[in-house]
Amino acid sequence: MTISRIGYVFSVGALLSGLAGCSDGGVQEVKQWMDEVKRETKVVIPKLSEPKKFIPFIYSGKTAVDPYNPSKMAVAFAKLQSNSASGFKPDLERRREALESYPLDSMTMVGTLQKTGLSYALVQADKTIYRVKVGNYIGQNFGMITKIDDTEVDIKEIVQDAAGDWVERKAKLELQETKK
Repeated sequence: MTISRIGYVFSVGALLSGLAGCSDGGVQEVKQWMDEVKRETKVVIPKLSEPKKFIPFIYSGKTAVDPYNPSKMAVAFAKLQSNSASGFKPDLERRREALESYPLDSMTMVGTLQKTGLSYALVQADKTIYRVKVGNYIGQNFGMITKIDDTEVDIKEIVQDAAGDWVERKAKLELQETKK
């Protein structure tokens, strides 16, 4: 026999002798212990509580008027408009001017002009400079220019308050000087 075959035979013999050491005695002890634990352990299952009694709910609003009915809301809105204390509201039918498409806070006053007795303000919106005068509309809240000064433009806006009434609000654009 060669040396490699002798090593093979030796390793097989060691494996067989190791398996012979595993006798049924150890397995029997484990089985006995498991049987003993099963006999001594008592299974405790808690009692289930009685289910709650179901009391059905009777919906009585089925015959009531739907609060989200569009016709009911239109009537309420018309009533609110007719009860308005002041008949003050913006002219929604007039033609819009170019600067009414920009919010007031996105515009800046960059200068003034005097021409034939009229004062004009130069207002920049979206990198474009517009020439405006008293009476022009500006901003998205129905703002009208009421006064032009060397340093500011006064504006009267018409906005809705929390109750839905139209109210006047004062605003202004101040001259923005460039720093060099």
